[in-house]
Amino acid sequence: MSDSARDRPPAPHPLPIAVVDNHTHLDLSRDGSAAPDIQAVIEAATAAGVPRMVQIGCDLPGARFTVEVIERYGALLGGVALHPNEAPRLHDRGELDSARSEIELLASHPRVRVIGETGLDYFRTGTEGVAAQQDSLRWHIDLAKRTGKTLQIHDRDAHEDVLRILAEEGAPVNTVMHCFSGDIAMARECVRRGYFLSFAGTVTFKNATGLRNALAVTPMENLLVETDAPYLTPSPHRGATNAPYLIPLTVRAMAAVLSTDVASLCTALAANSELLYGPW
Repeated sequence: MSDSARDRPPAPHPLPIAVVDNHTHLDLSRDGSAAPDIQAVIEAATAAGVPRMVQIGCDLPGARFTVEVIERYGALLGGVALHPNEAPRLHDRGELDSARSEIELLASHPRVRVIGETGLDYFRTGTEGVAAQQDSLRWHIDLAKRTGKTLQIHDRDAHEDVLRILAEEGAPVNTVMHCFSGDIAMARECVRRGYFLSFAGTVTFKNATGLRNALAVTPMENLLVETDAPYLTPSPHRGATNAPYLIPLTVRAMAAVLSTDVASLCTALAANSELLYGPW
């Protein structure tokens, strides 16, 4: 990788059974550093037991990048969408319709298996952007259903509205709550609806007791794991640049919360990923 040696945490002990990084951003870097070397990322992740990844592009440049790299690297499948924070900006510039048309075209690629990340983000977008975000979410839900692809939801400070709109529109058969951030009640409701809950490095943070409680009530058949790299690096490396090779730290923390062995959890995570995304 191009990250500095100081910023790159040591490789954890590899997982006993290979899993999928359900959500990563190989087009992004942190703090102005260079974008990662994709081949090096794949090699490091494979050595850790994470030989397959879902690359997510959530603006037009990221979506174009995603289609380019999934054609070059067999380890990668893709997801494309307009992030909820992107939708109001495009709307205000009068560019939303053309952006949607391009996303729909890119989504037709056979190795794009995800519509996402879409959703709602009330943390970074103020009330003036709520209507555009909600309209964008409804459009992406429809696109996922029309294309038969898995929907990945971004939900930040918007739990009630996300669940309401998914219910109103009728969620796709395969719906993933990316980087799940809800409580026990929300986890149970998502499971009742048949959604998948994807946990990131946040579940390892010391202050994430509520998130671990939500994980504890989630059946393994509804679970996924992700990095959301280059962000949300699991403990004990919180604050460093994240990458798929660090997934074992999150998986082992999840297994401890669930009081199950790591191999059993890995088996479930791999099976769930293949159910949602198909063969690589």
